[in-house]
Amino acid sequence: MLAYALDAFIATPEIVSVWVGVSPGFIDNPILTSLSSKSTLIQFLSSGGPTRQETVRNTLAAMLKAGIPEADWVLVHDAARPGIFSELIQKLIRAVTQAGEGGLLAMPLVDTLKMADANSAIAGNPNRALKTISRDHLWQAQTPQMFGLKSLHDAIEEGIRLETYITDEASAMELSGSSPLLIEGATRNFKVTHPADWDLMQTILQASSK
Repeated sequence: MLAYALDAFIATPEIVSVWVGVSPGFIDNPILTSLSSKSTLIQFLSSGGPTRQETVRNTLAAMLKAGIPEADWVLVHDAARPGIFSELIQKLIRAVTQAGEGGLLAMPLVDTLKMADANSAIAGNPNRALKTISRDHLWQAQTPQMFGLKSLHDAIEEGIRLETYITDEASAMELSGSSPLLIEGATRNFKVTHPADWDLMQTILQASSK
């Protein structure tokens, strides 16, 4: 999955470097050596932490320490979304740079949402719908998410310090007072979570390579 995601960023002319945070125990894996040969843009860092936000915070901190300008734009992507492609990355970059504000790829919700009765699944009973939730103005977040390097690092750092609920980069920026742009993504840019997801993703990737 990581290889597919890396290919998309390498193929995007606006991207000048790709920093990948991995678990310290995985940094010497031969797989990474093979992937790093794809491009001189790629750098693997042993900046992986116990949570997503700590991994991102550590990787951004390493970039700042390496001398990447604080005001540079960074795009944070989840390797579990291998369906990303260069044109979609460029769409996000154009929208954010033109507006001068951070933003993320996202999809408007189309499914009907149900809230389950928290007490209905006790003792193995099936869940029961308590009510239907309006999907108006609801979007499903994707990645990449694009923000200023220092401002994103500081927002995540503060969120971790306050032990607030941060599920992605945009949520950290929202807690700092920002209102990130929502740029429509693509259905194929879904997150691979279960084995069946990977089966579907492989079908999509193989079809798009023909």
